[in-house]
Amino acid sequence: MLRLAVPLLLIAIVAGVFWGSRSPEPLPAVLATSVPTSTAPGDSLTVHVAGYVMSPGLVELATGARVADAVAAAGGLRPGADTTAINLATPLRDGDQVLIPGPSDQDGHPSAGAPATDGDGRVRVNQANQAELETLPGVGPVLAQRILDFREEHGPFQTVEDLLDVPGIGEAKLASLRDHLIIP
Repeated sequence: MLRLAVPLLLIAIVAGVFWGSRSPEPLPAVLATSVPTSTAPGDSLTVHVAGYVMSPGLVELATGARVADAVAAAGGLRPGADTTAINLATPLRDGDQVLIPGPSDQDGHPSAGAPATDGDGRVRVNQANQAELETLPGVGPVLAQRILDFREEHGPFQTVEDLLDVPGIGEAKLASLRDHLIIP
C-alpha cells in the first residue's frame, strides 16, 4: 500500500506546485490531507516555515514528513512563490527551517531564499537565521531571536532604520550594525 501512496503523493505535490504558482489559492486539499492532525508523543517534529506561504510560523508534523507537508500545514504557497528553488520532496528533521522564496526584487535578486551573507561578510537581515544574525557585532542569541520574531510578525525590513523598532536596538546599536547589513 505504501508503494502506491508515495507515487500518488508525488503526483499531488507536482499538481499542487503547478496550481499553486498559477493561483492565489493555497495548495490543493489533496496535499494538505497528507499532514497528520495529531501525533503520538515522539512521533512528531516541529519545523519553521517562512517566506512565501500563507501562514508562516512553526508547524508540527508527523515524523517522516516532507517539505510539501510543511508548506501545506502553513496554508499553502502565496502567489509568486518560486517553487523551482526548492525540493518539495525533501524529508524534514525536527528543528528544520523551510524557506519558500518569492519573486525577485527590482534588481533581479531573490527577495527570499538568497544567501544570508554576502561575499564581503555582510548579512542579509531579511533572510538570515539566528546563527547568521549572531555573527553581527553586539548581537547575541536574545537579540537575534528578537530580530527573527519581529521579522516574522511584521514582515521583512524595508530599511536599516526599521531595526529601531526591534526591542533592544537603539541608535547606538544600529550605528554599529549599519555597515554589516544588507537590506532588502
